Amino acid sequence: MTFPRFFTAKQSLTSHRIGDVAAEVTEQLKAEAAIEQIRPGQSVAIAVGSRGIDRIAEVTQTVVRLLIDRNAQPFVVPAMGSHGGATDQGQAATLAALGITPESVGCPIRSSMETVPIGEGPGGIPLSFDRNAAAADHLIVINRIKPHTKLDGSIQSGVCKMLMIGLGKHRGAIAFHPAFKSFDYRLDRITADVIPKILAATPFLLGIALVEDAHDSIGQIAVATGDQLLDLEPTLLRRAIEWMPKLPFRTAELLIIDAIGKEISGTGLDTNVVGRKWHDKMAGDDEWPKIDEIYVRSLTEKTAGNASGIGIAEYTHRRVAEQIDPVKTRINCITAGHPTAAALPVWFDSDRDVLEAVTGQAPMDADQRRWLRIPNTLDLETLHCSEAYWEDARRSDHLEILDDPQPLRFDDQGDLV
Repeated sequence: MTFPRFFTAKQSLTSHRIGDVAAEVTEQLKAEAAIEQIRPGQSVAIAVGSRGIDRIAEVTQTVVRLLIDRNAQPFVVPAMGSHGGATDQGQAATLAALGITPESVGCPIRSSMETVPIGEGPGGIPLSFDRNAAAADHLIVINRIKPHTKLDGSIQSGVCKMLMIGLGKHRGAIAFHPAFKSFDYRLDRITADVIPKILAATPFLLGIALVEDAHDSIGQIAVATGDQLLDLEPTLLRRAIEWMPKLPFRTAELLIIDAIGKEISGTGLDTNVVGRKWHDKMAGDDEWPKIDEIYVRSLTEKTAGNASGIGIAEYTHRRVAEQIDPVKTRINCITAGHPTAAALPVWFDSDRDVLEAVTGQAPMDADQRRWLRIPNTLDLETLHCSEAYWEDARRSDHLEILDDPQPLRFDDQGDLV
């Protein structure tokens, strides 16, 4: 079969990168009066999640050093709900995959799935909290503010969600995820009730909120006390949405994604980018882009077999099927109330086999097929476009065409090179 030729295009994405994140974190923490509440000898839990946030190990290390300079006793706790297979060892391994180890950050990591009850949320939702974090003298929470792959509203992924679900460990995740539908997948409908209860029952001191730009670089850092969180997060979320990268075209018949993984997105591939936030297999009426079919070629190394989100794709490769850790994937997706995200798509032995299956469904001239290929849903600066996009790309003010259309090349195993 004849496949379309591809050209390379580069998007013009504005950079907001903070060059020295350690200096920025240090300056902001020292300027916050609440830091003076930490006394010599006191324990400080630092909550860190499972996402692949830009320079997250450096941010964590900077917080640890500042606390040690104050003669405090810092330690890191994983705040990632059911990720890492919902085990102590799995969550510690997830942090290690992000570069966060006792050696790299300079303090112990206390990974435990044990929680303590701290009250009830709306509708009787039980509130649970990491036992080690709850027992500390102070708690600092570090997280990225960004659009969630399922939640809507003014508060989505961020410090508040980490307090409610991430630090609730597996118990917190299985309590909140089934309840999302009851408040229309909008955390902002319950945070005014839940967050004050959590703050009153825990040693929360500060949140460190990070916003990344379209190059996946930290572009803003904000330190917030408990009484500032609910006002700060919506403002930062609007900026995160403004900065986040997007596909340059509104439609595609096929999107080829080289890799998915938990450090890329909670669902492995960001549903905000591929236009499948509300339905695994299609975009909503007002949702863009509209992608007919998705092919996932591999899992990232850091995801360690967690293939959450693979069920959003129509096709995958044999190597993905063989790399999946079914326990990690199953626990994560079921706990998140999204079991179909773990469903295995149709898989083939090679890239060529997949592309032949796609072309066989809808006969047409190769130069009319609208196919796109990206490394992952975070890295969208440079992408490969089939020649049907040539005129659109040529007319775009935000795209630079880097080469002429070239035929796809395959190795001896039939995989793309």
